[in-house]
Amino acid sequence: MKKNLFFILLLTFGLCLSSCCCKTQNSEKTDEKSTFDEEVLLKDFGAEPTVLNIDAYTVANENFRTALWTGTFLQVTLMSIPVGGEIGLEVHPDLDQFLRIEEGAGTVMMGDSEEDLSFTKKVEADFAIIVPAGKWHNIVNSGDNPLKLYSIYAPVEHPHGTVHKTFEEAEEAEHHH
Repeated sequence: MKKNLFFILLLTFGLCLSSCCCKTQNSEKTDEKSTFDEEVLLKDFGAEPTVLNIDAYTVANENFRTALWTGTFLQVTLMSIPVGGEIGLEVHPDLDQFLRIEEGAGTVMMGDSEEDLSFTKKVEADFAIIVPAGKWHNIVNSGDNPLKLYSIYAPVEHPHGTVHKTFEEAEEAEHHH
């Protein structure tokens, strides 16, 4: 057993070392084109194969919510929450949600009911938030700039092509959704 564990650790270390060396060699080859200039086209790319610079798209989005990719079982939306604004207290009984902050700062609140949001964390750029199905949650922009984030829903939450310019527009649409 110890011999197998040692072999696995040695193999893992070797793979990590190899990966580091390969990244260095590959980055030298790609340094000539290290800037990824891409026109940001804010639209729902649907269930088509898609590769894009998610950071650039997230930061460019000025709408409260923009559906970027809607497939059969997964959806990516971009959000821009104004200073002092919020996503709005909500719960998704049948889906899990992943959010990543690209710019700004905020406060995340989660709990088992609207009255019990006992889980509270400060977040900022590069933080990920995972919301399990059935958890009440909200994110409030507590920073000095718009809070830019993207959200991944599984399964899909919003209709294909959804664009909500403001929180109020989103609230109105949710009442009809």
